[in-house]
Amino acid sequence: MHVMCVRVWVPGLLCAAFAASSVAAQRSEPYTVVAFPAGGSIRLDGRLDEPAWQGAVRIANFTQRELDFGSPVSERTEVAVLINRDALYVGFWGWDSDAEGIRASAMARDFSWSADDNFEVALDTFDDDRSGYLFVTNPNGARADALIADNGGTINRDWDGVWDVRTRRTDEGWFAEFRIPFSTLRFRPGSGADWGINFERNIRRKREQVLWQGWSRDFDLEQVSRAGRLSGIRDVSGTKLLEARPYLAGGGEWRDEPGDRGLGHVGLDLNWLPTPEWKVNVTARPDFAQVESDREEVNLTRFSLFYPEKRTFFLEGSEFFAFDIGADAQPFYSRTIGLAADRTEIPITGGARVLGRSGGTTLGAMALRTEAKGAEPASTFGVARWKHDVLDESSVGVLAVARREPGRTNAAYGFDLQYATSEFLGEREFEAGLALVRTYTSDAADRAGLAHRLFVSYPNDLVEFTASWSRVDTAFNPEAGFLRRSSYQRWGTELAVSPRPRFLPFVQQLEIKPVELSVYTDDRTGDLQTLYAEFVPLSFTLRTGDSFEFNLQRRADSPAEPFELFEDAAIPAGTYWFTRWAADASTFGSRPLSGSLEVSGGDFYLGTRLEYGLNGRWRVNRHLGVSADWAHNRIRFEGRTFRVDEAGGRADFAFTPNLFGALAGQWNNEDDEVILNFRLNWIPRPGSDLFLVINQIAESGDAGWSPLRTTLLSKLVWRFEF
Repeated sequence: MHVMCVRVWVPGLLCAAFAASSVAAQRSEPYTVVAFPAGGSIRLDGRLDEPAWQGAVRIANFTQRELDFGSPVSERTEVAVLINRDALYVGFWGWDSDAEGIRASAMARDFSWSADDNFEVALDTFDDDRSGYLFVTNPNGARADALIADNGGTINRDWDGVWDVRTRRTDEGWFAEFRIPFSTLRFRPGSGADWGINFERNIRRKREQVLWQGWSRDFDLEQVSRAGRLSGIRDVSGTKLLEARPYLAGGGEWRDEPGDRGLGHVGLDLNWLPTPEWKVNVTARPDFAQVESDREEVNLTRFSLFYPEKRTFFLEGSEFFAFDIGADAQPFYSRTIGLAADRTEIPITGGARVLGRSGGTTLGAMALRTEAKGAEPASTFGVARWKHDVLDESSVGVLAVARREPGRTNAAYGFDLQYATSEFLGEREFEAGLALVRTYTSDAADRAGLAHRLFVSYPNDLVEFTASWSRVDTAFNPEAGFLRRSSYQRWGTELAVSPRPRFLPFVQQLEIKPVELSVYTDDRTGDLQTLYAEFVPLSFTLRTGDSFEFNLQRRADSPAEPFELFEDAAIPAGTYWFTRWAADASTFGSRPLSGSLEVSGGDFYLGTRLEYGLNGRWRVNRHLGVSADWAHNRIRFEGRTFRVDEAGGRADFAFTPNLFGALAGQWNNEDDEVILNFRLNWIPRPGSDLFLVINQIAESGDAGWSPLRTTLLSKLVWRFEF
């Protein structure tokens, strides 16, 4: 039974009581799809014409999550699953009454699938309602994947599994054929165990999103606790694997000063799967020549900027080491390994990593050694994270991090507890948790430091509410982590109400945010450090996918000492209050031409600040997409005007799903430098890669274009399986 609910301001919460019985029945007696024996060989071509596909039972009961909640899928959709000893096969039949209207602009690996028609598969291989895998393709045969943890609370999209897919388009629609080797997956050994499985199809021109199970708007496909069942997992082999990935990299670097040099690196990654649940990785001389450049930012604050990790070695297991004590303090930040404070590379000699899950326990452990370079001494880094499942969706865990260099040691160790349920008030999500971390620095006057955080969260479609409190004391010093500010206490809360009014047929959803508040005070004195308050009187998304928001902000900042905003322009110590406003509008991103505009203005320390942000994207065809962005700040104080311009552009191209690349450029008038990055990636077979990378940094001042450094590198990674 499906219950159709009209969500309104307060009575919308009452709808949960009527829907609860339907959802509870779905969870206690989920639908099941049976993996049908593949029999003979399956040719991966997207045709789905082998006898096994014809004999497999297809599921077709897909239900809309958007736009018309609870309605059947508008276009015929069917899915079947096959199995043999080595791999799982998923077949997708996506018929379409308007095949010319299918939208598919991407073809590259790890494409952004939010703008294309696509089909997604979620697998909960441990059947624990918490962790799993996501595999995505579009009508062009592009591939993307992710690791799921914390029942969708953590999504690692940077994981790259070894799997393949082929698609085919006809005048009847589009069709896909997945092959997912069991050696790519972690799961409990033994035959006969069911897995969780779910499917999602997106039809972009209609903005239609359909799921097989768990189509509530309070949940996403990644929340595997809402998945259906996959039975028939029997006689699985090929799960004990030794994989070697040696690499060879070479090239050259040319500078505007004497000292051109050749570059050459050789290294090796070894992966061993002793059981289907565990993975051991050993690396020697890892190299990151293929990694794209950071996007430079002009810092108009008095705090450090946070740059995301981009190196594959650290991204692939990042979800195992996640530990949340707030955005301003992280006990472990992988960019401290192999990168100096100025973001230059420090060679990594080698390391080892263990990742696994067994009996409700998740364990991740990693150790690496970096070489001495300049002022950076040789160091050994270690991190270990243990989590254990409690109740249906909750967990308890510990973390230990250490950095050791000659004559000194820095360490962090902590404990966290998270309570989560997706059955609050019948079918709603609710989370609460606490985390505590202590640091130790061997040569500090005050060796021990402490940080902790408490939070509650109600992240649902109609009403979203969060509240948190965190504290970082003066001596807290996570040298293998990230610390934006120290010695503070922070109180924060946010409340948003997002009705879907039936009386406005052109509106998909409104959002009214009565309050978002974040207050920092000094941990020693209690004095105000920073305040941010926001009120959103109007925000909406249209059924066309276009959106608009207007908000009002009240801010305060109290620097204890002067800081430099621009050269020869400093902000004195004191307390400053700002009143600001902001508006932004964006068009539906699936159109061939799309973009957004942001404008904000108001007080800024001793004067005023006006900001503009503009970005646009043109999806020329499935082989080429072009995007550009521009941000402008005009700051006036003390009778002077300062302008900051930041611009970037990017061209993404793909010849096939296995041969693709990008050309990206960026510039800002503060550094007056242009950074160019060209990257070409060829995947000759799953798991192997050939990269060609060209980076150039050039001055762009009054003297014209003047290259400072040009680097050309090629890198070959080849996968051997034993």
